[in-house]
Amino acid sequence: MKKNIREAARVIRSKNAGPFELTFDVILSDEKWYDYFISHDILNREKICEIFKIQPERILSIVHFKPANAIKFTIKRERVSGAPGETDIYGAQQHAPLLDLEFEYTE
Repeated sequence: MKKNIREAARVIRSKNAGPFELTFDVILSDEKWYDYFISHDILNREKICEIFKIQPERILSIVHFKPANAIKFTIKRERVSGAPGETDIYGAQQHAPLLDLEFEYTE
């Protein structure tokens, strides 16, 4: 059965991590969902590249933080924050493509 990340996550957000980087937080609603995401490798390097249409070298880190049931990842910005042509100085709207992530769910 297909599920959407919005059914599993309590928080999905993005923000600046300095002028050259964006960080994304996916905070799962409970330990069960966190364990499922980790054990099924749902949000991995390849999936992030696919979702954001970026090359793997732009991903600086992917961190699994069990105490908060969170998966964090940081990517290099395409343009420096505030540079001409840059459209989201605070990086607060860059998480939107994550909202469509669907995954196979088996109980």
